[in-house]
Amino acid sequence: MFRRKLSSLASKVNDSSTVRLQQNVSKVNCRVPRRCKVLSIDNMNPHVKTMEYAVRGPIVIRAGEIEKELASGKKKPFLEVIRANIGDCHATGQTPLTFIRQVVTLCAYPELIKTSDFPTDAKQRAQRILDGCGGKSVGAYSDSAGVEVIRRDVADYIEKRDGHPANYTDIFLSTGASDGIKSIMKLLMTGKGGKERAGVMIPIPQYPLYTATIAEYNAYPVNYYLDEDNGWALDIDELKRSISAARPECKPRAIVVINPGNPTGQVLTRENIEGIIRFAKEEDLFILADEVYQHNVYAEGSEFHSFKKVLREMGAEYQDMELASFMSTSKGYMGECGFRGGYTEVINLDPDVKYQLSKSVSAKLCPSVIGQACMDTVVNPPVEGEPSYELFIKEKNNVLGLLAQKAKMVTETFNAIEGLSCNVVQGAMYAFPRVEIPEKAIAEAKSSGMSPDALYCFQLLEETGVCVVPGSGFGQREGTFHFRTTILPPVDKLQVLLSHFRDFHQGFLQKYQ
Repeated sequence: MFRRKLSSLASKVNDSSTVRLQQNVSKVNCRVPRRCKVLSIDNMNPHVKTMEYAVRGPIVIRAGEIEKELASGKKKPFLEVIRANIGDCHATGQTPLTFIRQVVTLCAYPELIKTSDFPTDAKQRAQRILDGCGGKSVGAYSDSAGVEVIRRDVADYIEKRDGHPANYTDIFLSTGASDGIKSIMKLLMTGKGGKERAGVMIPIPQYPLYTATIAEYNAYPVNYYLDEDNGWALDIDELKRSISAARPECKPRAIVVINPGNPTGQVLTRENIEGIIRFAKEEDLFILADEVYQHNVYAEGSEFHSFKKVLREMGAEYQDMELASFMSTSKGYMGECGFRGGYTEVINLDPDVKYQLSKSVSAKLCPSVIGQACMDTVVNPPVEGEPSYELFIKEKNNVLGLLAQKAKMVTETFNAIEGLSCNVVQGAMYAFPRVEIPEKAIAEAKSSGMSPDALYCFQLLEETGVCVVPGSGFGQREGTFHFRTTILPPVDKLQVLLSHFRDFHQGFLQKYQ
């Protein structure tokens, strides 16, 4: 019975047979006397077909199906699906911060500013944003790079964070950090194929946005491995090995660094960042610093250092280096994923290239203005002495305190389970444990056409209702197997999740011993 189900699941993981079936159907349909589809699986953009995005892949689709089965009354060995596959804070129960929602509400419905139901600082923030909008409405288009007063607030935030000047003209607001990342990566493409393709260095494991975008843009992924045995540290010798191996295949143009890390949860030391900057200087690489988890640092002794701050404090020879850094409203203590607010700061960009970037983003008109307003509450929060300050700080510290507690709980529990090992979750919102998979399970996965960690995660879902993502979706060293889980569920649900893991993993090892 399980083998039949496994085969069905495998077909979702490896859908090449489905694609072939669609191709055959398309050919058959074209023989009948009617108009064929202009766009078919045969003639569509091949780079889109090669894209994969693990955190919303087949396991997540199956989780949705199971939820419907439970709702229809179908009996399962569990009462609910616990989604730990994606960093969607509010979907897992996090309460929105009052100040953020107040300002956004006032921006969306300005008539409320006239009432006494909102604190004066929230009203002032909202009115300032509205005064910067066309017609004083968030329903109007903004400048393509974003509302100017919000861009100025972002620059002020960066300047206070780093202690170095920031210019609002270097700020481009975006639809989440992902949109900003893709806009910069697009500029780095060579427009050529084969060995002339742009090479983009990405960490392995990595957030799947990068491999998906590289595939979509027909670029070349230059994989460098993080050191799991050293707390997922970034090793400069590994960067040198990686770029040397890739040079015959592409034109290396950029290096991506995710700090704090996703899916690995590590926080880079200042010394590590300095080494990366020196490497990028030596190899003439554009730096893309994904810093969306900059508020999410938990482990004792860990500290967030922005790439821009470190670069500015290095020698004069580094001051002209090109760097793009990215931030979002979706993570941190905010967790406002649905508003899709984000920004990019680009420094030292050639003026002509900067013009082309402005032209490129203008083709998308502008990011969501309500999302921009949400971003403003992050970079311009209440300050001491304002009416909203005490509640804001209390709510912010509560979110971050719970995340720190859960990071410790996850690390300790996984390391106490035989056959699992997990580096300390220093930051971000995820753990990336390594799992031992018996040879019999590896053989079964291979016969079913799926990766061993996908087999593990599918069985975990079917038996316990816990939804996590196989490590193969993020990349991992050959012969190792992992999964990514968020640390976001409430403490009581997280305890249930970890209990399920303990029982499931013991049963999995016994089943395939």
